[in-house]
Amino acid sequence: MSLIPKAPLRQMRIISIPLTRPKNPYQGATDPKRILTYYQFQIPSRPNHPNPVRETKPKTKRRLPEEGVIKFLQAKATSTWAGFGQAKEGSWQLKIYRIGEQLSDRIEFEEHALKGLDTSLGPSLAHSPLKGEKKLRVPLIYPSSLSSSPETLSHFKAFLQDRMPQHRRGFYFWMLISPFTAPFMIIPIIPNLPFFFCVWRSWSHYKAYRTTQYLHDLVVNDVIKPEGNEDLDAIIIKGSHSPEHVVSEKSPNNSSENKEGCNSDKLLLLSKDTVPSILTLFGLKATADIDMSRAIWQAHQRAGTGRSKS
Repeated sequence: MSLIPKAPLRQMRIISIPLTRPKNPYQGATDPKRILTYYQFQIPSRPNHPNPVRETKPKTKRRLPEEGVIKFLQAKATSTWAGFGQAKEGSWQLKIYRIGEQLSDRIEFEEHALKGLDTSLGPSLAHSPLKGEKKLRVPLIYPSSLSSSPETLSHFKAFLQDRMPQHRRGFYFWMLISPFTAPFMIIPIIPNLPFFFCVWRSWSHYKAYRTTQYLHDLVVNDVIKPEGNEDLDAIIIKGSHSPEHVVSEKSPNNSSENKEGCNSDKLLLLSKDTVPSILTLFGLKATADIDMSRAIWQAHQRAGTGRSKS
């Protein structure tokens, strides 16, 4: 297996990384609740073209940011939050930052993955390809020995159908309860943290919801094409050989069953040790390490191992 970094990414692709699977291969083969899967979305960065020479125009006051109000506010909030993390020890900013990061780790990894996809950089279905142009195609990469192309695509469809209503409800729920945090505005010492938390959760669900809509459109238009990958297959098989990855779904608190793998019906496929190999194989960014490790940790928690994040 070659782990040499691949050529620069030229098109969007989706990497399907199974975290758990039923011990019985025919049990819930496409159920996203029984087979936890982490989807890594990769989009090529926009090339940095040199700015063309433009005619000089008299300077005018710009009322709106060039990149758009939404992206400006999002970047501003991100930089402000990062500043909280760099505050001095013992400050209220740093305490809030640490609590916020703990809350973020408890958010389902599926939501983190979906809201992290910038759909504006992905392929657009608005314009049909011209004559002679290649048809839109987004590879859905999966471990070849653990699944088949039809099963992989069916599971991805079921995943989107399961997440779409969840994030739609979450968006409206947090948006509707945010006005009830108004009484906290009378406290002048600290910001209205409950309000900002509600807005953040609503925005997170909204982004995830819009992503599910976008991906669903790609599936309906036959743009997403499953592709088996033997290198990913080898990494997952190697990571799932350890007996500690066999857990019991029926008796999650029975440590003897967890160790021996008796009467268990769910297999854990990955540990944090396998993350670097996957990052190298697909040339993923360093931020993917955090997201993938969080997904693996949550998979262990949901499977009933009670394993800590570390």
